[in-house]
Amino acid sequence: MGAYRSPGGFRRLTAGVLGGVLTSWVTFTPCFLWIFLGAPFVERLREAKALNGALAAITAAVVGVIANLTIWFALHVLFAQAWPLRFGPVAFDAPRLASVDVAAVALSLLAALALFRFRAGVIPVLLACAAAGVVLRLSGLAG
Repeated sequence: MGAYRSPGGFRRLTAGVLGGVLTSWVTFTPCFLWIFLGAPFVERLREAKALNGALAAITAAVVGVIANLTIWFALHVLFAQAWPLRFGPVAFDAPRLASVDVAAVALSLLAALALFRFRAGVIPVLLACAAAGVVLRLSGLAG
């Protein structure tokens, strides 16, 4: 988005694509390098009983982070507006139900149906939803 909004000497679309590619590269490459280079050692560490507790805690933390991101993205994709709620040390965003994005909800339900009921592959469903989102956006049916 930053590259698209401030393209410098590039056309907006070119800057946006280059910014997206660069962001993807620097986000995912280090993770995959750690995984591929460290995986053989992690399997050896699993045999060490003293480290099993630490690995279980790390796994639980990673699952928690993924769950948090899933909920955050779902909230901000399915609803146009949310407001922060705070209960002591706990804070979270609550959706404004009137701001629901019907097109996003419909695409999400269709994707879930395709994945779980019809056992469609993740990549074809992702590509179909991306194409449907582009069509909905260009047709003015989705914001």
